[in-house]
Amino acid sequence: MDKKIDAADRTILRILQNDCSVSIDSIADELGLSKNATWRRIRQLEASGTIRKQVALVDPSALGLGSTAIVMIKTADHSAEWLRKFRDAIPKLPNIQSAYRMTGELDYMLRVRVSGIEDYDSFYQKLVELIDFSDVSTSFVMEEIVETTALPVTDLD
Repeated sequence: MDKKIDAADRTILRILQNDCSVSIDSIADELGLSKNATWRRIRQLEASGTIRKQVALVDPSALGLGSTAIVMIKTADHSAEWLRKFRDAIPKLPNIQSAYRMTGELDYMLRVRVSGIEDYDSFYQKLVELIDFSDVSTSFVMEEIVETTALPVTDLD
């Protein structure tokens, strides 16, 4: 059941992406809808998969993970078996926050949170133990200019 996202749904998504702890009453007031109608809309957005989950965003520095490493990977093996092994290895490395299969010169890119160089080296040793690569290079983020989980919610119908 694909329901088109209307203006009220977009408002709900904007609010919840900014702070998912906002009360249903507050959202309903902003929409000019009843609490029940607002609650139903949120449940429909969840049921359709538009809202995948609600999480708490933790400050990485509070956990001693103040450094971000961007790991760029090239492989000579583009087989389905290698890709399966790579996908199986990712959950074994909890420092990985994002993993992407890429077009262009790089084959894969990882965004990894670590406490520093020594922590990264430990991560790297585990990574190369699990998977064979032809080349791995890493850059450390010096400054996070923008980092968000919020998607742009446009008003186009």
